[in-house]
Amino acid sequence: MLLDNKNIAAALAVALLAASAAFAGDNPSEIKQRIGAGDPVAGKEKSELCQGCHGEDGNSIMPIYPKLAGQWADYTQKQVRNFQSLSRINETMNEIALTVDDSQDLYDIAAYFASQKMMAGKPVQNEAGRKIYYEGIAGKGIFRCVKCHGENGKGEPLNNNLFPVLGGQFKEYTIKQMKDFRSGFRENDHSGMMPRIASNMSDAEIEAVSEYLSGR
Repeated sequence: MLLDNKNIAAALAVALLAASAAFAGDNPSEIKQRIGAGDPVAGKEKSELCQGCHGEDGNSIMPIYPKLAGQWADYTQKQVRNFQSLSRINETMNEIALTVDDSQDLYDIAAYFASQKMMAGKPVQNEAGRKIYYEGIAGKGIFRCVKCHGENGKGEPLNNNLFPVLGGQFKEYTIKQMKDFRSGFRENDHSGMMPRIASNMSDAEIEAVSEYLSGR
């Protein structure tokens, strides 16, 4: 039976997913959920500019550039659109995001990074951070992070354009985002939840939970 271009692309995507699962131990059905409407095979070539900072497989080596490996495609798409509209400010990303002027290109780029082995960090123990993540601090209005960001910070299928994968992300990057939410510099949280939570957290609490997540 002859395969048309669409079927060939689909077959290649399945092969890529299988390869990712083999190396990552990621569940193939979870990977399919993560990639959304994009084509990860096409996204590999389209994301070459992104790979310069975020790494070929989405694992940046510099904390100023977040890891994108295994990040929900819907979340990545939302952030790029926010950079384009200036509702999220980063001088470099505001400029680069404008080079992605086609919706399908954005879907494909996000799908490529989503199809990679999910980001992971070196094991680290931080009991204070673990407690905040799983229990919150009721007296300060700090909710349980796990409720939205999932077990070990690996995300939840529902509302995945709002709640990113945090487990394995650079500690330094997470600290900066939390402090940006706290100061009001970053405001692109749909519900306003993160600015409210971060505003009630001390530097020590932000650093503790960020360090804990970095090792998941």
